[in-house]
Amino acid sequence: MHTDRDTLFSRLWDNYCEVTPSAEDIHRLLDDTQGGEIVNDHIALRTFNLEKVNLDKLAAHFLALGYQEGGDYHFEAKKLFARHYEHPDPSAPKVFISELLVEQCSEPVQAIIHQLISQMDPAAVTADNFLYSGRHWDIDYPTYQTLLEESEYAAWVAAWGFRANHFTVSVNALSRFRTVAEINQVLKDNGYRVNSSGGEIKGSPEELLEQSSTMADRADVQFSDQTVAIPSCFYEFALRYPKPDGQLYSGFVAASADKIFESTDSC
Repeated sequence: MHTDRDTLFSRLWDNYCEVTPSAEDIHRLLDDTQGGEIVNDHIALRTFNLEKVNLDKLAAHFLALGYQEGGDYHFEAKKLFARHYEHPDPSAPKVFISELLVEQCSEPVQAIIHQLISQMDPAAVTADNFLYSGRHWDIDYPTYQTLLEESEYAAWVAAWGFRANHFTVSVNALSRFRTVAEINQVLKDNGYRVNSSGGEIKGSPEELLEQSSTMADRADVQFSDQTVAIPSCFYEFALRYPKPDGQLYSGFVAASADKIFESTDSC
């Protein structure tokens, strides 16, 4: 496992940008227009809750770097469980890890997921590069489509494997922009699609967190039978509000995260 936090996040970013070129473009756009450092609020990772690759296996890489457990989140309709992690150093990005509750899926989907994960070397999960190692199994396009019919999340993990699903710009750290609405307008003015599920801005000052995101880029995936362009990753934007004690809220809002998941939908 990585012993240096900056190295891990740098590798995750590079891997993410390979299939999310819009993120680098938006990063430069904000950098050019606001003239300050772009701070990463958090990243998100996806997995299945099977023992070999469950949430705890991914989290171990961050716990080894001094991260601590934050809140738990449940997404019943999407059959997901998630937990976020924070570092005692407040400048460190937060980490949001989710897992699909495979046993709640249909039997055919369960069988597919078990077959995919059975192809993995158990030692892979402790390798330095695991969190940005991509796919460890063969899958053909019809199987991907079968998963997609039931769970966009399952299909995404099956196609992309292990990598950051998104990075997040901290709106609090921007000097020119003060609101998520301003960010959304700049994105749309420059031709980017903003996730409008549940409204373009998810959350509220009352919930101490506002978020928005682009819709995912499309990138080629080499399935075992053909290469197809499918939704890859997206860029998120988060504005945090102070709690009564004056400290910025550091958690997440499940109802908002539920809609952010849909940034990788096909339509």
